[in-house]
Amino acid sequence: MFINKKIILASFIYFIFFDFSVASENYFEEAKKKFDNKDIEVSKFLFQKNIVFNPKDAKSYLYLAKIFNSEENEKEEEKNLDTTLLLDPENEEAMYMLINLKLKKSNYSKVQDLKKKFVIICKKLCDKTKEINSTLKNIQPKNDT
Repeated sequence: MFINKKIILASFIYFIFFDFSVASENYFEEAKKKFDNKDIEVSKFLFQKNIVFNPKDAKSYLYLAKIFNSEENEKEEEKNLDTTLLLDPENEEAMYMLINLKLKKSNYSKVQDLKKKFVIICKKLCDKTKEINSTLKNIQPKNDT
């Protein structure tokens, strides 16, 4: 009888963890579907829920940054982009979005630093370097000598 209780307890614990792992995988996919269908509020909730179960899921932070960008919430957008890049330093989409955010704020030195990193990691968005350089020229500090 004592062995049966151990087996039952072990089985119960296994199914709880298995259920959480399956659920956490489904939150991202479901959130992405909602995002693609422009159901922004539901997708935001599901991405946040996915982060609860998978705090190191860089993709969820990236999509939250996209949502906050559409809501023009720069503080939350930047926070989520920073987290994405902390978890996935070679995420070129997050890097490009952060560069655009810093360009918008006319933060010349930060854009220069990010651009150097971007050129190293870019694979799909390398053509955006010209756009970044062009915009940088417009905010480049003038030498007043």
